[in-house]
Amino acid sequence: MKATKEKDHIKCSFCGRDKQDTAVLIAGINGHICDRCIAQAYQIVNEEFASKQDKNIHQSLNLLKPIEIKTFLDEYVIGQDQAKKVLSVAVYNHFKRLVQKKSDNDDIEVEKSNIILVGRTGTGKTLLARTIAKMLNVPFCIADATVLTESGYVGEDVESILSRLLQAADYDQAAAEKGIVFIDEVDKIARKGDNASITRDVSGEGVQQGLLKLLEGSIVNVPPQGGRKHPEQKMVAIDTKNILFVCGGAFDGIEKIIAKRMKKQTIGYASHNGREEIDEDNLLQYISAQDIKQFGLIPELIGRLPVVTHLDPLDADALKRILTEPKNALVKQYKKLFKMDDIELEIEEGVLDFIVEKAIEFSLGARGLRSICEAILIDAMFELPSTDDKHMVVTREYAEEKLTNSTISKLKAA
Repeated sequence: MKATKEKDHIKCSFCGRDKQDTAVLIAGINGHICDRCIAQAYQIVNEEFASKQDKNIHQSLNLLKPIEIKTFLDEYVIGQDQAKKVLSVAVYNHFKRLVQKKSDNDDIEVEKSNIILVGRTGTGKTLLARTIAKMLNVPFCIADATVLTESGYVGEDVESILSRLLQAADYDQAAAEKGIVFIDEVDKIARKGDNASITRDVSGEGVQQGLLKLLEGSIVNVPPQGGRKHPEQKMVAIDTKNILFVCGGAFDGIEKIIAKRMKKQTIGYASHNGREEIDEDNLLQYISAQDIKQFGLIPELIGRLPVVTHLDPLDADALKRILTEPKNALVKQYKKLFKMDDIELEIEEGVLDFIVEKAIEFSLGARGLRSICEAILIDAMFELPSTDDKHMVVTREYAEEKLTNSTISKLKAA
């Protein structure tokens, strides 16, 4: 009788509530805990983890001032000072938004400034994104806009972008909600016509409409494993309010739009002798949201990408520096490859000039440098590991001969 009475008066070991006053009372080895105390303990644990994460971000912020970020980028990316400054400030401000402390008297909320990078192919848009990813302490992912389609059609939904960010954060939802996303090839989702289509533009305007809710900051249901959504799949609700989006694209043909607009501006009273001359070799420096709208991005999307910056075309000097100066320069990479076979590779100065000349001739940008180097060195990389030669000197005559016999030389004819 006494044992039954003690069982009826079981209490929570934390708050002292009787069993009949609780919804659930969980028994342990030497005590009990009720549902209210569990909820309170869960909240305390979450707040503790959040404060530690903010503390870690705040500590890393001291090492991520805009000048330090740009200095790090300079080690891997040649030139593009304007784009580096814009990215450095954007990343720095992103960190500051994450650690800002809200006070009762301060109603000012700093909004994020998503970025759009415009530059020719091979000028370093994706390289800038990958380089920043090396130094960040927040989740970072690169998504390709070319595979995206409107929800319900064959392809990937726009939510798959956040699935990659969630995977980059090791499925830590709180960390993913403070990450950075680089959307590459964003120009490929441009509207297919000047006017709104009466039919479905599922890989163009449809994708742009889907991206709106991601960029502006809203709660999005994301399939954690990626792929297409279906009703029975478990979803993760991610708040995109604090996710920074950086979009990049070549926007092939937009220079004609800029030239047309700049030519119109020179007509009338605004045209005079003191007017600044237009640099026709680098029209991208005059790019505006108006040009991007005419190219095919909808105004709603452009409004959520308020910072527009450009990447300069690479001249001969920049291409030559790309071959030798960065930490992962192409010449250093090939020397390391030969060194693994105990072969010392020596490339004469004239060869570098020849490679740069061909890269400009083929209009491939920095990305074309590797193709040309591969064409020149492919025979040496095939034959030398099986010989006793320990020294390889590449002369301009050797480079010209190998490139002439390669398929890449047919690019000129094309």
